[in-house]
Parts: sequence; C-alpha cells; structure tokens
Amino acid sequence: MGSMAFEIPADLHPDVAPLAWLLGTWHGNGRGEYPTIEPYAFEQDVVFAHDTRPFLHYFSRSWTTDEEGNRTGPGDLETGFLRPAGLVEGGKGINVELVLAHPTGYAEVWYGVAEGPRITLATDIVARTATAVEYTAGQRMYGLVEGALMYAVDKAAEGQSMQSHLWGKLARV
Repeated sequence: MGSMAFEIPADLHPDVAPLAWLLGTWHGNGRGEYPTIEPYAFEQDVVFAHDTRPFLHYFSRSWTTDEEGNRTGPGDLETGFLRPAGLVEGGKGINVELVLAHPTGYAEVWYGVAEGPRITLATDIVARTATAVEYTAGQRMYGLVEGALMYAVDKAAEGQSMQSHLWGKLARV
C-alpha cells in the first residue's frame, strides 16, 4: 500500500491539533467476537472531520463480511464527538472526552488520554433504552501504527466481564 500524504488543515482549531492525526476517511477490516455472539468479520469506514470548532466529529459504519471479504449485510453504526479536555497533569498528552450514540439504543460518555498518536478511553456513563441489550462498560484504544489506524474495543455486557470485543485495521483513503 502506498502512503497517503496528510496535511494539517489551516483552519483546524488549535485545541484539536494533538488529534489531527485522526482526520480524514479511513477504510479497512476487522473482527468481532464475544461469548454471547458468533465471531464475525466486517468491513468498515470511519471518518474524523472538523468544522473549525474545538472537537472532531466521528462517524463509523460497517458491513458484515464472509471469509472472502464479500459484504453480507449492514453492521454497526456509531457517531459522536471527540473533544479535547486540557493537558494531562505533567504535560504528557491531553485529556479527551468522547460522546457516542448508537442506533441499537445506547449513548455513551468516554474519558481518556491522547498521547502522541495513541488514545485510550474508558466509559464513564452508558445509557441505554429499555429495548437495548444490557451493556455496562467499555474500553477503547486507537493508535497510528505504520500509517494504519488500529483500534481495539473491549466491553462488559450481558453478565460477562470486561473482555475483547472488536478490533480493526484501517488505511487512510
């Protein structure tokens, strides 16, 4: 794969400059598993966008795939906002907040730290509708590794302890 040139936009709010490495459209594949579901593969598009204000808009959509990578149906959707929340004490990175909404009946507030091209987050609040499956907590990690956006999502849900749920590798497009 060739490397895509990336340029920090001139109108980017200075508070989100430490998150600029996320900007753009990403595409790739991942896997999902959990004790309560059959393991599956997926294809995914992720967009991190800005409009000059001090946050990034995040949107992710995916499609389930067969083992050959052919789409077999719609997958997860989520959208939200990644917000800088001041310097980490000691100056190693910035604090971040992530607010997400899902069509499966969840809204989440995440807190974490962005340190260079790596973000680690944990849920503070998980709100769910009466019809949503029980889900109590999550952890996420995003990182830029050799030009690829890598991520992992862990969750505690349906009586299960915190454990690996999703992971993926996306290329900037």
